[in-house]
Amino acid sequence: MSGAGKKVADVAFKASRNIDWEGMAKLLVSDEARKEFASLRRAFDEVNTTLQTKFSQEPEPIDWEYYRKGIGSRLVDMYKEAYDSVEIPKYVDTVTPQYKPKFDQLLVELKEAEEKSLKESERLEKEIVEVQELKKKISTMTADEYFEKHPELKKKFDDEIRNDYWGY
Repeated sequence: MSGAGKKVADVAFKASRNIDWEGMAKLLVSDEARKEFASLRRAFDEVNTTLQTKFSQEPEPIDWEYYRKGIGSRLVDMYKEAYDSVEIPKYVDTVTPQYKPKFDQLLVELKEAEEKSLKESERLEKEIVEVQELKKKISTMTADEYFEKHPELKKKFDDEIRNDYWGY
């Protein structure tokens, strides 16, 4: 595919992906406008398809023998030599190899962060359920029942009481 032809085909392809045909169709109020819009869409699709197929194919090979018979071998050989000497450089992607490992590493980190986030969400959901249950029970719960569920608070409470009352 030629450079300019490829650019045109790429632009047309990207444009077709970005067009909200259904959204625009909803804005039309008259039947005539809908017909014209449908015609425009068909024409656009035809041109886009032509660009995609025409420029994505290799050119047909030249029948040099046919031209030698009609024009003469010397002139055709000169053109063939010039044609064969034209080298179209192939695009070598040097950017993707540099960023591919970085991108893959980011994907791994993303997966790890997602797993960590899901675990934290589960933990928080359990804690929310516990707090809601505690909220329901707290009006009828005794201090002993509460400290039984939270022994770390019992020790802290005892230490503070001892400190306040006995001064140590």
